[in-house]
Amino acid sequence: MAGEQINLVIPFNGKPKPVVTWTKDGEPLDPKKVNVRNSDKDSILFIRKSEREHSGNYEMSVKVESFEDKATLIIQVVELPGPPSSMKLVDCWGFNAALEWTPPKDTGNTEITGYTIQKADKKTGEWFTVLEHYHRLNATISDLIMGNSYSFRVFAENKCGRGEDAAVTKGLAEIKKTGIVYKPPEYQEHDFSEAPKFTAPLSDRAATVGYTTKLLCAVRGSPKPKIEWLKNQMIIGDDPKFRQISNQGVCSLEIRKPCSFDGGVYTCRARNAHGEATVACKLEVKRARCLVTSSEKADVALSLWPPRLGRENMADATLSWRSDTSPAFRSPASPKLTTAD
Repeated sequence: MAGEQINLVIPFNGKPKPVVTWTKDGEPLDPKKVNVRNSDKDSILFIRKSEREHSGNYEMSVKVESFEDKATLIIQVVELPGPPSSMKLVDCWGFNAALEWTPPKDTGNTEITGYTIQKADKKTGEWFTVLEHYHRLNATISDLIMGNSYSFRVFAENKCGRGEDAAVTKGLAEIKKTGIVYKPPEYQEHDFSEAPKFTAPLSDRAATVGYTTKLLCAVRGSPKPKIEWLKNQMIIGDDPKFRQISNQGVCSLEIRKPCSFDGGVYTCRARNAHGEATVACKLEVKRARCLVTSSEKADVALSLWPPRLGRENMADATLSWRSDTSPAFRSPASPKLTTAD
């Protein structure tokens, strides 16, 4: 390797003492560059500090009278190679960068055995080895970080090792941030609309005069249907005697303290943009009944039921008399009724 010392000892035999001569590439040696010392049995070739110009074919000749013998030595002084001649950033896509370069002009007096590729992030400026002992003149560098900018350099390698200088890319490889756009999956929107349909119908029932009663049914539909109540095919509307409630599909009609006039056919009608549906029931309002429990002379004690019939409803009560042997007749006088608590 350049700069090192060369000391070669070539032994020989011959009598009388042979004549020793040295040549380099067919020319006599320059004593200023190469030192030679001969003895009776050997010859020493000495170079204190080798340089690349010392490389060549050395020939030693030993001659005794008409007899001659020769030895040939090949000395090759090598050193580290120079940088590649040129280098460029060919392309940059995704998280990758493509590089190309040419072999170095100065190979260090020996063949190039490979290349070392390094990268450096612009933010830190620190170099990291990506590939070593790489033999091609192009490479693709992968796994680069999105949002960073990179420089690259290449060193040449030979028998002596990696060169001290490198070829560096002029431009930066910018790994751009790619916007991530979320594309939601497409679903076919379900049509939940439907015409009204009663899931629980009205039921016929009987009520007692003066006792609040309630009619119930259930309906579904989309959009939410409009509910109307009818009595004998007449819309009830905002009559304060009736309380209409519709909550979560449950419809109710509350009839407050009904009288015999409130009996009839009640209809619940549900209507929306997709159609309508109706359910109906019959409501019978019965009067309170009474029974003679005891009698003495002209005074009669009556028991009325239901026992909690209020006095305010007594106006609807009619007192009739009937015996086992005579038809019923109405009392001409106002009766005095006593109710049990």
